[in-house]
Amino acid sequence: MQVSRVPSKPVRREEDGTLVIDLWLRRGGAFESDLALRLTGAEAEVLHAQLCYALDDGTASVITPVSKLPDCRQPAVGSQGVRRP
Repeated sequence: MQVSRVPSKPVRREEDGTLVIDLWLRRGGAFESDLALRLTGAEAEVLHAQLCYALDDGTASVITPVSKLPDCRQPAVGSQGVRRP
């Protein structure tokens, strides 16, 4: 099985505050179904932090100037080392 985001649909917030990510489910390369991942604000914050940590391998600055990286990708205040060139 393969799960991927629906490229034409942005992440959205519903009236109750739930964040929704529309997904496609494929089995054996063939489309199976649409589904939606629904996250509370707290769950989305944890996912956001985990993605920032997982992506922090220094390659982001190759395609995006360090000054334009989101705050979660900037060195922490008072950190001992610089995480990126």
